Amino acid sequence: MRQVDRSVLVVIPALNEEESVADVVRDVSTALPGARCLVVDDGSIDKTGRRASEAGAEVLTLPYNLGVGGAMRAGFRFARQHGYRVVIQVDADGQHDAAALAELLAGLDHADLMIGARFAGRGDYGVRGPRRWAMRMLAAVMSRVARTPLTDVTSGFKAAGPRAIDLFADNFPAEYLGDTIEALVIAARAGLTIRQVPVAMRVRQAGTPSHHPVKAAVYLMRACAAFALAMLRPRAHVEVS
Repeated sequence: MRQVDRSVLVVIPALNEEESVADVVRDVSTALPGARCLVVDDGSIDKTGRRASEAGAEVLTLPYNLGVGGAMRAGFRFARQHGYRVVIQVDADGQHDAAALAELLAGLDHADLMIGARFAGRGDYGVRGPRRWAMRMLAAVMSRVARTPLTDVTSGFKAAGPRAIDLFADNFPAEYLGDTIEALVIAARAGLTIRQVPVAMRVRQAGTPSHHPVKAAVYLMRACAAFALAMLRPRAHVEVS
């Protein structure tokens, strides 16, 4: 296992997650004791920022809600400005298991972007119906674009190396699903190497999920639209390190 040092930044985008964010920060600090933890408070109206700070994280407070994509772009810009070589994205709701962080980090020895894949044979997380069909279809198409087998292209559990940080600091999309599908398309078309590692998901600690079964059909259409729009974007370029 590689030694974790201060070049690693764990970014946690958070909106009204006061009940779970402190536990997430503590779990991350235990799993990667040498890494710095940055909570991007995305316009919360509760005590998310205070709870994160009390748990030991640095807090970047956005004046209003930008969504996960906008929060992550702020995180990537923070990382570039302060010289970080690795950015790991972790959700604030507690579903991402900090025990998998070291494995994601190690994967960057051979990739620019590592995905923590939920549907790759580890754990029992699953979705059904049209949303699951959309995920399978998008994974198949995205695998061709990225030229590597991918099973989970909507995962928000990812690790980015130096080239990905440079790319995403200026090009990370803020639209719905942009932080997952569109970001992968941008990375693949810029020539970055994308890989995945299987991870197990935990039960959400607090709050309510962002998706509901009755919205599955809408998710299907919006996911496909996000992919199509990403393919229409001009190719971004990143320097070869």
